[in-house]
Amino acid sequence: MTTNPPRQPLLSRTPIATLIVAGAIFSGITARPALTADTPFGPSNPFYAPSKLPFQAPPFDKIKDADYLPAIEAGMAEQRKEIRVIADNPAPPTFENTIVAMEKTGQLFDRVMAAFEGVTGANLNPALQKVKDAEAPKLAAHTDAIFLDPKLFARVEAVYKQRQSLNLDPESLRLVVYDYDKFVHSGANLPPAEKAKLKKLNQEEATLSTAFESKLLAATKAAAFLTEDKDALAGLSDAQLKAAAQAARERKLNGYLIPLQNTTQQPDLSELTQRSTRQAIFENSWNRAERGAPNDTRDTIARMAQLRAEKAKLLGFPNYAAWKLEDQMAKTPEAALKFIDALVPGATARAVSEAGDIQSLIDAQKGGFQLQPWDWEFYSEQVRKAKYDLNEAEIKPYLELNNVLENGLFYAANQLYGITFHEHKDIPVYHPDVRVFEVSDSGGKPLALWYCDYFKRDNKNGGAWMDNFVQQSKLLGTLPVVYNVGNFSKPTEGQPALLTFDDVTTMFHEFGHALHGMFSDARYPTLSGTATPRDFVEFPSQFNEHWATFPAVMDHYTKHYQTGAPMPAELAAKIKKAATFNQGYEFTELVAAAELDMQWHILPPGAPLENPDAFETGVLEKTKLALSYVPPRYRSSYFLHIWGNEYSAGYYAYLWSEMLDDNAFQWFEDHGGLTRANGDRFRQMVLSRGNTEDLAKMFAAWLGGEPKIDPMLKYRGIAAPK
Repeated sequence: MTTNPPRQPLLSRTPIATLIVAGAIFSGITARPALTADTPFGPSNPFYAPSKLPFQAPPFDKIKDADYLPAIEAGMAEQRKEIRVIADNPAPPTFENTIVAMEKTGQLFDRVMAAFEGVTGANLNPALQKVKDAEAPKLAAHTDAIFLDPKLFARVEAVYKQRQSLNLDPESLRLVVYDYDKFVHSGANLPPAEKAKLKKLNQEEATLSTAFESKLLAATKAAAFLTEDKDALAGLSDAQLKAAAQAARERKLNGYLIPLQNTTQQPDLSELTQRSTRQAIFENSWNRAERGAPNDTRDTIARMAQLRAEKAKLLGFPNYAAWKLEDQMAKTPEAALKFIDALVPGATARAVSEAGDIQSLIDAQKGGFQLQPWDWEFYSEQVRKAKYDLNEAEIKPYLELNNVLENGLFYAANQLYGITFHEHKDIPVYHPDVRVFEVSDSGGKPLALWYCDYFKRDNKNGGAWMDNFVQQSKLLGTLPVVYNVGNFSKPTEGQPALLTFDDVTTMFHEFGHALHGMFSDARYPTLSGTATPRDFVEFPSQFNEHWATFPAVMDHYTKHYQTGAPMPAELAAKIKKAATFNQGYEFTELVAAAELDMQWHILPPGAPLENPDAFETGVLEKTKLALSYVPPRYRSSYFLHIWGNEYSAGYYAYLWSEMLDDNAFQWFEDHGGLTRANGDRFRQMVLSRGNTEDLAKMFAAWLGGEPKIDPMLKYRGIAAPK
């Protein structure tokens, strides 16, 4: 469960690394003519002026592939002119003519990039891929041209130095400090020669990130498991077999196709009875980006790690993680590592205990083999059935997607915050699978527009995420347009979309991000919505997961898709009872991924190119996470969060945010649970605030104290460290 890095609509509107995917191989998609920057940009381009649709939603019915490139180029050029006017202003720097003026720049650029990023993340095609390829270094250069402009920085610095005498309101003061810190963090204080070096490093990193995402998308597609032997898929339901056959037909292949998800483990491994099939699917996943040219990512990530260390040195930091965490809640890699390391003993001890239970079952069945990672899901599911009498196939009929959406997500949000949802059939979308809802506040006042795109496609990035098509801002007079994207299995025509409980949790998670964006009540777009540090942004989403199993909510959406009968109380009780099952495994794979990320990014400047496989093995052994049957949630070679998205030196944020979210849910439980009073207080003091105040102080003020690690371990069912 992931989220796109939050767009910060000042000068760093969209993190460059998240924008670019290129070079992937697509089958079944018609190639289109090459696009060039010579395509004219004018009133006929749908990005030329703000959209006339409700909430300024993107007019996807009018946007053609050929419209993006000229609009991106025009957007960059327009913002550079706007920035030049500010930098060259002969009047003394003031908050209004410098800081607020910067907030108003780049509206065309943000309009096109918001739509471009949304479509290319969820519905990429070869034509748009070429645009990504062409624009990657230009976008990096565009960002550098702003943050490394000495005249512009001089004005920002002048306002910063006189900030205490300006009588600014707290949000405005926060913006001044944020902007100054962002410029310094980006290298604004460097001498000209070092700025030139930094620009080259940034452009090379952007290009490599492009290559990584491209290779990974193609590698994941190519590593799908294909078989013509139906018996090899024994254990799958008829519906799953039909979906696999349909997936093969869509690629013009014979037999059955099991596409890969982005994580190491694959969902079908819990049901496949043929051990050789499980091993093949696992190894396809584990080695997806390590099969040699053209889609092997190892050389790319080794160079990226080296580049990042060089960049850190240039900016005056001992390593990339130290630079990256400077403006996060953890502040330093030492603090993040201390936090991660404290989780290792409890997580691995629980995983070893779980492995013992599984091995005992294998031995009892006279399996004659030692537990391997491709066995875990299959046998742990049997252990779960034995311990809790719980069967995923028994659960799915009560988890039909639309019912979960309307009677789960929407219901919980209505009970907590009073908001309501109305589906729009007249808002254009970028793919037929996408649905659009208008969100209204308790008094009927328009609040936001929300899109959902839940089904897996070969041209969609893996995982699940949230982002904005339009950012909320009182200054710009805009309300939020938010979207969630998922990768659930699409049913065959005429069949219901039945979910696993993990899918349901993912829906609640991403909708938590959406609520964070929709409830934003900030003046300045830079501080709006989810534009918060990495180790805070996952807190509202992970908090929202808790409502999936809250009795009043769960009872409301767990209805049988055919009969409408409620889920039997004993089955719901089993799900809740089993909530901490397998947490040793899940916690360990997550902690291992966080350690891998951090260790890659504390490499010192001047370190030689690492061999990713040897490096990964060494890290897991050093951190006591080398459990053969519990691989990391992501292997280095397909760790999209840290090489393609903006979670570099930040994957620990999921764990840090989990600490916050479990403290928060404990507060709700202690204060009456699902009530409007609790929801309104949480919305007012946290969800609406964006990044407009110090987040640690904001959280402590709402919670009534500092967060502790104990609630996280409690909800995970893991013993607290002694």
